[in-house]
This record gives sequence, C-alpha cells and structure tokens, in this order.
Amino acid sequence: MRVLVVEDERPLATAVRRALEAEGFSVAVAGDGVDGDWRACEQSFDAMVLDVMLPGMSGYDVCRRLRERGDATPILFLTAKDGEYDEADALDIGGDDFISKPFLPVALAARLRALTRRVTRGGEPAIQVGPLRVDAGHQRAWLDGEELHLTARELALLTYLAHRGEHVVSKAEILEHVWDPAFEGDANVVEVYVGRLRRKLGPEVDILTVRGVGYRLSGRAR
Repeated sequence: MRVLVVEDERPLATAVRRALEAEGFSVAVAGDGVDGDWRACEQSFDAMVLDVMLPGMSGYDVCRRLRERGDATPILFLTAKDGEYDEADALDIGGDDFISKPFLPVALAARLRALTRRVTRGGEPAIQVGPLRVDAGHQRAWLDGEELHLTARELALLTYLAHRGEHVVSKAEILEHVWDPAFEGDANVVEVYVGRLRRKLGPEVDILTVRGVGYRLSGRAR
C-alpha cells in the first residue's frame, strides 16, 4: 500500500514514516500543503495522511482540490487533540477518517488498513494465480485453500506481483511500489524477499526470474 504523508513537523513525519514502513507500507512524505497537493496530483497513492495545519496550503484545501479533481483517494486527517470542529470539518469537506494528536503509530496503521479495506471491499476482486488467491482488500492470501502466513512486506510484494499478472517487473519497480520511491538501501533486499516467498509458496506457484529484466509470478509448477 502506497501512502502519502503530508506533515510539516519533521520529527512526527519521520516517526510516522518509519512506523508505517515497519508495517509494510510504502511511504512518501511532503512537508507542506503545496508539495502534498503536487505529489497527490502527479503520483498514485492508495491513501493519504493529511495534517490540518500546514504551511502554504492547509490540509482542508488540499482535500478540497483533490475532490474537485475527482480524486477519490482515501484521506485520513491528523487533527488537534479535542478538536471536535476539526474532526467535523475534516469529514464534511471530503475526508474519510481522522485521528487526533497525539496518537500511537500502530493505531494510525490500523486505521489506514481499515480505511482501505472499506474502500476496496466489494470493488476489488481477489486475484487468482493458479492455486494462489490474493485478496488485497483484506490483506490475506491463500494457497490451495490454506491461508499463507506472511509478513506485511511479503504480502505487499506478493500482491504487487499478482496485480502485474504476466508482466515482468524490475527491481526498481518493486522497490518503488513495495518499499519506497526514495529507497536508498541495498536493492538486493528484493532478492531476499523473493527467496522467502518462494519457500512459502512451494512448487505450485513460482516467482520466475527473467534474467536482466526482473520477476514474474507464475501459477505453473516448477
């Protein structure tokens, strides 16, 4: 799940980013409303986390502009403690949920998962690849009818490969969509997670390596 966090308090933005990444989210951060509006317009996200008070353009204005453009990306507002009017305004102008500061990062992650489940439920069918079934909306996967026990990152990688179907995806694409557009770590982390998934999927479903290009999910036996 790709999430845009628009928050001008750098320590809070960093803490939120790290916490969400630990939960398997791919996170981009904007430090003001203008940059947040531009990123939301130029890039595709599964959800947004918007602070209300932002320099350049308020979170309310960012939300209004998105909705006026017909962008239905789920928006979770960060509101002030006991800010009943903030919460009401956030929902009235097109926001989907809110959480009041201070908050636990794990609570924010749970709200984002619930928010995207509500949006995708009934609208995004599960993907079938041979005996593998991936339900992105409910963040679950089954092999031959038995649920797979995957980490958040493993599930995110498997979901992305399933979504791409027969297309071969490169390491760079995987890092951008499953990790982070600004990922600066070792690209070999993709190989590590592909190896983990292969062991859990067994012989019935394979992640094929297309040398020099990338990976493709296949439901054919090895």
